[in-house]
Amino acid sequence: MKKRAVAVALLAAASVALTGCSASTTSSDTAAAACAPSTGKVDLTFTTWVPGMDDAVAVWNKANPDIQVKVQTGPNGNGGTYQNFFNQLKAGNAPDLGQIEYDALPNFRVQDGLTDLAACAGVLDAKKDFVDWTWGQVNFGEDKSVYAIPQDAGPMAMFYRADLFKANNIAIPTTWAEYTAAAEKIRATGGYITNFSQSDINQFAGLVWQAGGTWFKNDGTNWTVNLTDPTTAKVAAYWQDLIDRDLVSTNPPWTDEWNNAYNTGSDWTWNSAAWGANSIASGAPDTAGKWAVAESPQWAAGDKASGNWGGSSTAVFKGSKHPYEAAKFALWLNTSDEALTLLNKSANLYPAAKSGLELPALKAGVDFYGGQAIYDVFSKASSQVSPDFTWGPTMTQTYNDVSDGFKAAVTKKGTLIDALKTGQTATIAAMTAQSIPVNK
Repeated sequence: MKKRAVAVALLAAASVALTGCSASTTSSDTAAAACAPSTGKVDLTFTTWVPGMDDAVAVWNKANPDIQVKVQTGPNGNGGTYQNFFNQLKAGNAPDLGQIEYDALPNFRVQDGLTDLAACAGVLDAKKDFVDWTWGQVNFGEDKSVYAIPQDAGPMAMFYRADLFKANNIAIPTTWAEYTAAAEKIRATGGYITNFSQSDINQFAGLVWQAGGTWFKNDGTNWTVNLTDPTTAKVAAYWQDLIDRDLVSTNPPWTDEWNNAYNTGSDWTWNSAAWGANSIASGAPDTAGKWAVAESPQWAAGDKASGNWGGSSTAVFKGSKHPYEAAKFALWLNTSDEALTLLNKSANLYPAAKSGLELPALKAGVDFYGGQAIYDVFSKASSQVSPDFTWGPTMTQTYNDVSDGFKAAVTKKGTLIDALKTGQTATIAAMTAQSIPVNK
């Protein structure tokens, strides 16, 4: 969710970092020549971590015998797939298409890893088909450039074990103060209110986003990095208190330990994005029908704010020999009712396409969540996400550096604010090394 000034700065940074690499600022005429249809049968490769993507791609392959797509699956982006992409781009063997979250797109833009799809048939016209802020994520404010096709969004809400809260007569928290009070009561039963992620810093960023903080600013030329602004410090202190008092578990996310804690009822809530519905359902199958979704706790009673965690795009990597066909597939994947319905069913994706928000699947009750129409909650949350949170141009590096400190914090060898300070220093160093203008 970037303002135009940020996009302009990113372009300036890219032009400095990529001296001699004209592809990232290709003219429309040159791009058009690079996006002509290929002759003969085309085989595309697509790397993603979305469950059930094979089913959606199978529908495409059946209807398009001359453009066949092979799905390659990997871990989530910061879990290894992004680094694989960077390695493959450097080696010249990247897949044709890849899933990239919005916060990571600037990294690939600065590294000249993305194909500008603007000249590909139907791409610019597709702007009207997507929720406005998601289109801003993929064009960096350049009206005549498009570096990926929006896939989904990640407005955040609170998944919670409705049965456990009811059985223990604990009120569903609506503020973070109430969340702490509930955490104390839950710990007294032997459980934990949630798991604090020591490695997926995207979640913490979403919590800062909800609180009104921001880590990066730009004046049109230079970046300012502040991972310890007062709002972030408040959020860090809040979670540090829960960690220090053993009121949250600290299992590494996406592991058997993490899944087991939710499957056995040891962990009771998860503050996550719409796509998290699938993570709970697949990781805690024995708890079907016992979960519900509520709006995120607020910092002050009566506030209406939500953060955003994730949300992805489908990008065509630099070096693909078939950008025309790749763009055609990416548009279909992220706008067709059939594909969007399948991906919501298999991975609980919350579409970025406007038409996807009206699909019957997003209006119906979800059995795993006791028949609740959970996407009504996420729809409200989406409207409460501020558009002013700015992503920096080296987010994957920032996340990695902060994660190292968070891992130390959960073992009482440091604090969250220490981790953020270290991450800020490392981020500035990484940006400087790439000749990205930054205030020090």
